Parts: sequence; C-alpha cells; structure tokens
Amino acid sequence: MLTYDFQNIDGPIYEYIYKCIKEDILSGNIRPGEKLPSKRTFANNHGISTITIQNAYDQLISEGYVYTLPKRGYYAAELPDMATRPSASGHISYDIAIPEKKEYKVDFSGNAVSSDNFPFSIWTRISREVLATKKEELMIMPPVCGVEELRSAIAEHLKSFRGMIVDPNQIIVGAGTEYLYGLITELLGNDKTYAIETPGYKKLAQIYRQRGISCQYASMDRYGVTVEGLERSEAQVAHICPNHHFPTGITMPASRRYEVLAWANASDSRYIIEDDYDSEFRTEGKPIPTLFSIDACEKVIYMNTFSKSLSPTIRISYMVLPVHLVKKLFAKMDFYSCTVSNFEQYTLAEFIRQGFFEKHINRMRLYYMRKRRQVMDIIQNSGLVSSSEILENDSGLHFLLKLQTTIPDETIENRLLEQGIRIQSLSDYDLLKEEDQAHYFIINYSNLNMDVIEDALKKMEEVLETAG
Repeated sequence: MLTYDFQNIDGPIYEYIYKCIKEDILSGNIRPGEKLPSKRTFANNHGISTITIQNAYDQLISEGYVYTLPKRGYYAAELPDMATRPSASGHISYDIAIPEKKEYKVDFSGNAVSSDNFPFSIWTRISREVLATKKEELMIMPPVCGVEELRSAIAEHLKSFRGMIVDPNQIIVGAGTEYLYGLITELLGNDKTYAIETPGYKKLAQIYRQRGISCQYASMDRYGVTVEGLERSEAQVAHICPNHHFPTGITMPASRRYEVLAWANASDSRYIIEDDYDSEFRTEGKPIPTLFSIDACEKVIYMNTFSKSLSPTIRISYMVLPVHLVKKLFAKMDFYSCTVSNFEQYTLAEFIRQGFFEKHINRMRLYYMRKRRQVMDIIQNSGLVSSSEILENDSGLHFLLKLQTTIPDETIENRLLEQGIRIQSLSDYDLLKEEDQAHYFIINYSNLNMDVIEDALKKMEEVLETAG
C-alpha cells in the first residue's frame, strides 16, 4: 500500500499525489509493471475522495508513467534508463559554464551604444499606442517577410535616405542578420562558394562555415574589394561592404562598383550581398548611392540593420531582394514565420513613420561628429602625437590610428590588455595574413568613455617605449 504524508501540502492534493507516485516510479521504489492501489482503496486508506485519486492517476497516465489494463487496474510503466533519471523533486546543477562577457577599463574596440542616447521616452509612448490601438494585429501571425507597416516604413526610409526605390514586398525582416544569412543561403543554394573581404569581419566566415558553406577570402586595395581577388576566390557570391567597409573605413568609388557589378553579371550563378551596416553616420556630404540602386540585372541583395542606428539589443534587421529572388522565397519558404515579434515591428514602424527615426539619426550624427572630433583632439594633444597618425574616413563610428613602431601588434595588444585596455589592430582582421597591415589600430568611439581616454593613451605611449 502506498502511504504518503499529507501534512503541510502546498497546492492541490491530486498534484501532490501525482508527484509522489511519479517520484517513486523514477527512483525505482515502484518497480516497472507493479500494480498500484485501486482508486477506492487508495482513497479509503488516506481519507480522501476517489475523484482526487482519479485526477492524479489520469495525469500519470497522460505522461506515460502509468498504464491501465481493463478490469485489472493501474500499473507502473517501464521507463528506459531509470538509473540515470534525476529526482523529480530535486534541483539539477551541471557543470555548464556560460561564457562571460569580459569587462575592460577602456575598450577601443567595443561597438556598444550608450543608453543615454536611446530615445526611451518616445519609444515608450509609441509602445503604449501600439498596445492600445493594434490589439487584433498583435495576435495575428505575420508573414515570413514581416508586417506590411514596417516594410512600407523601411521602403520610405530607403527612398528618402538612400535614394532606393523598392517595393515593400521586396523587403524581408528578420531578427538579426545571422538569420537573414540563413535565408540567403537557402535561396541561392548551399553548393555555392561565398567570398568575404580581407581585411574583414571574420565572424561572417564562421557563420557561413557553420552552415556548411564554402567560404573564401577576396583581397582589397585602397578602393575596396578587387575583381582579381573575387576571381581568385572562385566564389559565386560576394559578401562585401562597399559603402563603409569595416575595419578599413574604405568607401568604394563608382568605377570600382561598376567593375564589381560586371563581375557579378558575367555568370548567372553570381550574386553580391551588399552589407550597408554603419553607413547612416556619414560625417560629410550625401550618402553614396548603393550598389542595389545602380544594379540593372538583379544581382544585388541589400542588407541593413537597426542595431547601430538604435541599439544592438533591438534585433531587427532587413534585406531587400531582387524581384526574382523574393518570388522564389515566397514560393519555397512561405511556411516560415517572421522571427521578429509583431509588437516590436509595429513599434519600429510607427517610430519611423512619425519621423522620429530620421530625427534620431540626425541627432546622433551630430553627436558622433562632435565625439569623433574630441577623441582626435585628445590624441593629437597627447604624447602619441609624434609617433602616430590618424587615418580618417567620412563615415562610420571608427577610424584607424597608425603607430610608428616595430613592436608586433599582438605584443602591444597583450601589454595593454594586462592594464585593462582592449584594442584591436587591422592585422587581426587580415584573414589571409598576406598583406602588411601592421601597426594600424582601430579606434571605435561610439561608446568610448571620454574620461579615461587620456590615461589609456599614456599607457599606450608607455608600452611603445618599454615593450620590445
């Protein structure tokens, strides 16, 4: 007979009985095939109702811990690997180490955005409006491409800011660019070889290779990726950043853009992924026309994200597909669901539609121009002025600092890291290790603490004087 202590029960009695029997089955106290007491016997023994016992048994049966035989009663089920099962009421603690984000006194390589600059009050107000006025829309599953309101808002933004005339139905919204890369590889086929620029963002190669995609590197010159580099890579798809390359800061001139488009047009299997990340913050002149806007043969896939213009934690990115590819996507992947919640999509759509996104970009452009100038002034007034050179570009949120030294870049980085200062060099992004990228260091100022720069530069100066 099963006997349990019914004193100090927290919750329904049937749930307590269910947990006790389940625990005994998992621990082996009740053996597989062992008959359990009848409902009436169990109830009479404990002074409770048969309905309570029935509810407990029904839950055990639904989960597969107990089975019944007609006119014979209830029996404990046989479960595999009983000895390895943890206690149902216990707490599990495995030795699983989640990688921790490292903290630095100064981080010249961080790409975070200061929370002081996020328009929280406006975002909160629009969020409340969305909750109050779009109750039905929030409960409807969006199509794979995202809600129409956001796609239309993005199309209008691209028209006014980038001079791109696109149908909102060409726009695909997703939670982060990594998800969109997956859609692209499915559209174009996993048998294609992809090329990324070097120096370049090595995470791209990791993402593609993780998906089983062959990934090669294409060399650059002072005008951007070269056609010769693309040809040597034997790639069919080129993933490039022509508008503001990271980390060099190069903006590809018109002549090179047409050369790259000609490379893509030379074969039906070739495409260009135009990554326009970080291009909103141009300090001088008008934004350079995108490759997408001058492509007449439907060879360019345009990609952008709101992670830099708003916040990296707002995981909303988008791509603009050529007409034939977006038709292929709807034909092949219409069963997918958009990975961004309706609430976030409608909130961002209203933020753009009401003009707040444009105002935010203009405000942040001015803020970053001033901060850029401040950082450069501090460097030029420091002890590094005689042993360094600033390489400016007119877009993005970083610039290069060339140090006049013979000390290996890795040594400089490690010595500074010992003092809590993180900095990365251009050679860290030289994926082929064939070019002389030595002594160019990346200064990302988007979230740089102005109060600690002078001290960090002094330590950098000391490293140059003492390391060797």
